[in-house]
Amino acid sequence: MRTRTAARVAQFWRQESQSTPVDGPKTLASQLERAARTALLSQPHVEALARLVERMRQAKGPSYEIPDFDPLDGGSDAEVLFLLEAPGPKALASGFVSRNNPDETAKNFFQFNAEAGIDRRRTITWNAVPWYIGSGTKIRPAKREDVREADEWLKALLAILHRLRIVVFVGQKALHAQGVVQCSRPDVEVMTIPHPSPMFINRASGNRGRVMAALQELAARMATSDA
Repeated sequence: MRTRTAARVAQFWRQESQSTPVDGPKTLASQLERAARTALLSQPHVEALARLVERMRQAKGPSYEIPDFDPLDGGSDAEVLFLLEAPGPKALASGFVSRNNPDETAKNFFQFNAEAGIDRRRTITWNAVPWYIGSGTKIRPAKREDVREADEWLKALLAILHRLRIVVFVGQKALHAQGVVQCSRPDVEVMTIPHPSPMFINRASGNRGRVMAALQELAARMATSDA
């Protein structure tokens, strides 16, 4: 009886781990959802990005913790790159840089993009510093030298994104990478949006509107590129 029960449980978990990923706020809190995303890392649109992350990990060593790209984004076909500062603890826990991470900033980012009508399959999200720069309990702000250390990897990413049209710097710290972007890809537009963290959103009554207006501008630029 125990053997049959264990076999049924094992079969259930195999089936669940192969289920279709769920795109919603905080869904990467689920172990099954994380397994479903991991299974997608070999898909053609994200395969080159997964290899890039592996190259980073091998080059930097085990002390550098680097999450993967989210395969629910557009991957190497993305037209828009959202560039944030550095991955936080929730990205390390889930293993992905994702708007589906179980934290309030990711939730805000998910909801703002949905409200602006931006198709995530045309975008990709990454960090100017792709590895964790905190103490294990709290992330510290990225310094200019942190971003400079990551320059070569951002250049490699930009070379992979063959359809890239717009780079969006999310928050002021990400702007440390603006020079690298403009030198490496002078063909792309750049713009800045406020960081969608609860700290910023709740600081003043108009801040939510500022983020929304910036993403609506992005949506308008993307629509223009479709024409």
